[in-house]
Amino acid sequence: MPKSDAPIGHIDEVHGPVVVITCDPLPPLRQALVAAADGETYWFEVHQHLDRRRVRAVALHRTSGLKRAQPVYDTGAPVHVPVSPDCLGRAVNMFGDPLDGGSPLPAAQMRNIRGEPLRLVDTVAPSEILETGIKVIDLLCPFVRGGKTGLFGGAGVGKTVLVMEFMHAIVALHRGVSVFAGVGERIREGHELWHELADAGVRDKALLVFGEMDESPGVRFRVGQTALTYAEYLRDTLATEVLFLMDNVFRFVQAGSEISSLLGRMPAAVGYQPTLDTEVAEIEDRISSTQNGAVTSVQAVYVPADDMTDPAVTAILSHLDTTVVLSRAQAGKGIYPAVDPLGSTSKMMDRHTLGDRHYAIAEAVREHLARFHELEDVIAMLGMAELSARDRRIVMRARKLQRYLTQPFHVTAAHTGIAGVSVPLAQTLDDCEAFLRGDFDKVAEEACYMQGAMARGDT
Repeated sequence: MPKSDAPIGHIDEVHGPVVVITCDPLPPLRQALVAAADGETYWFEVHQHLDRRRVRAVALHRTSGLKRAQPVYDTGAPVHVPVSPDCLGRAVNMFGDPLDGGSPLPAAQMRNIRGEPLRLVDTVAPSEILETGIKVIDLLCPFVRGGKTGLFGGAGVGKTVLVMEFMHAIVALHRGVSVFAGVGERIREGHELWHELADAGVRDKALLVFGEMDESPGVRFRVGQTALTYAEYLRDTLATEVLFLMDNVFRFVQAGSEISSLLGRMPAAVGYQPTLDTEVAEIEDRISSTQNGAVTSVQAVYVPADDMTDPAVTAILSHLDTTVVLSRAQAGKGIYPAVDPLGSTSKMMDRHTLGDRHYAIAEAVREHLARFHELEDVIAMLGMAELSARDRRIVMRARKLQRYLTQPFHVTAAHTGIAGVSVPLAQTLDDCEAFLRGDFDKVAEEACYMQGAMARGDT
């Protein structure tokens, strides 16, 4: 709130969400300013100094109630939010105000949403796998504890469902907590997530932070930093596993592009803002772990026109430890989760980290699936009979492995009627090794689909 009863200046111009304010003295960049009209409070963030007396600020609310000559007050600091251990089980907006109809969060302390990254000496490098209980992820593109994972895919391939299942896994397997940043989410999606987390029994271990699709671009641009502030607070105070989820990072980039255009900056490649790499790095570099607790990030990334060479996608990719590509072709075959096993990668896929057995099994599974992919056109045109006996065996096992790597989720059980399962990595390795040996050659493909662990009585 204002640090003084005297206004710092007044509104001079309003251009959509961008407001020109005449000030004396000139506030620093990224300072939070505030105005009041008709019982409403309007927040602004300073983005440009136009001259010695005028600044250009981005409104963090709708600007329909603003007018010229309206007094503006200086808060004396960037935007701060109240943080407290009682934030779990709540849904809040960018300012930490409740969206769930509950009472305001108790302000144990206030934290700047634009917190600085940890010092290098205070960080812990990612060095171990974080099991999720999802077979295809743990086997072929394992998560890094304290690392960053991206879920890449177009619309409707299952990014949000996977994000929800990860939230369930962190609570059920690791007794941790989750912070979800809904960047540009539809309010319907937020409503569904709120109730589905309750149905799955994990809502009291999660904090939801929403900047909805109809909000100002300033809110969509900063809501991820608010959520990250809460994740850092929980890491430091609870000393536990914190899963930080952002859905969708591409909408964060879009909000930055919108603000950049409104501020008059010249667009760069494919129309994106010239500050794209810097803005992505400001978020990504704050995601780090300490000796006391780890922040593991999972970020859903919409891929425009399924083009992985898009500049926004490339900028995000450069920060990630694990890349999970969700394929529309897989989804079309009914393979869920629709992870592309050949396009998904992890920096942890080496013998030193995984161990010889995990690495060898993962590579063998990938080789079988790659050979099957190579032969699909031949099979479609000439049939299986034209393949060699060795290739027929590889194709048969690859098809069963492809179906084995499907899995019913806990968070979709109410919709599908199939109980969700979580499979330990050791069990996944045992099953895949048995497939590769031929132990399940006589088992029907249908018996491998949407199952948990394979029943040994089938061999």
